Amino acid sequence: MKQILKYLKEYKKECICAPLFKLLEASFELIVPLVMAAIIDNGITASDKPYIWKMGGVLVLLAAVGLVSSVTAQYFAAKAAVGFSTKLRHILFEKIESLSFSKMDITRMTSDINQVQSGVNLVLRLFLRSPFIVFGAMAMAFTVNVRAAMVFVVTIPLLSIVVFSVMVASLPLYKKVQSSLDTVLSHTRENLEGTRVIRAFNKQNDEIDSFNRDNELLTNMQQVVGRISALTNPLTFIIINIATIAVIVSGGKQVYAGILTQGEVVALVNYMSQILVELIKLANLIVQVTKAVACGNRIADVLSIPS
Repeated sequence: MKQILKYLKEYKKECICAPLFKLLEASFELIVPLVMAAIIDNGITASDKPYIWKMGGVLVLLAAVGLVSSVTAQYFAAKAAVGFSTKLRHILFEKIESLSFSKMDITRMTSDINQVQSGVNLVLRLFLRSPFIVFGAMAMAFTVNVRAAMVFVVTIPLLSIVVFSVMVASLPLYKKVQSSLDTVLSHTRENLEGTRVIRAFNKQNDEIDSFNRDNELLTNMQQVVGRISALTNPLTFIIINIATIAVIVSGGKQVYAGILTQGEVVALVNYMSQILVELIKLANLIVQVTKAVACGNRIADVLSIPS
């Protein structure tokens, strides 16, 4: 994978600007629950309509700035990912043309590069943003109430274990899936090119059976890795929902005791919701990056073949 990442050097500016604008968007997003808490405690509770309108304007402003930052980050990420994949396609095409016919592998020109492009795009947008939101939300929760924030301290490591366990289990399987896809496509190409020979020796049924076996193997492998990856969302939802219940119960008791306000409890629940959303994004990012790394290594294998 390192062998192909060097082609991203031409897009250093985009690779820096995209995460920075995403972090800017995330910073504004972390302020929103505090503004909501202020509206509830100081505006709604006191029936202060001017204050509610003023803070509502602050929310609109935060949303507008966040939107501009997000769109800008997406522009830089897309520019870097598409430019990188275009460069990689040219280099891989030149390499394949220099190889013998038996070593040509068009799959890596299409499917693999598309996966790598998607991986680069998502990494530039989410790789820093999601962890920043997760740990930023925990830090902001501590500014609201230390006791209630301890739920976050327990929740985040549990979620990290789930996410990284899925990644470790799925990475080698994605490599096998791509190799199996190579086999199916290679078999299809051979059948198309050798149609006359197959008919001359009456091997149609044998080729059909052979293709079905390869295709069934690919299907089974995709189902296995799909089931493993599918565990991420339900497991993270279970952990987050239990943590949300714990925050509400703990916060509710402190509201009755006069330690917390209703707005602060709402802020804590909002921070937990932000963590849920970002960890789902992070889980999907890890699945896509896992695919991209597997595909990137396969592309690097082709580039390292002596002509």
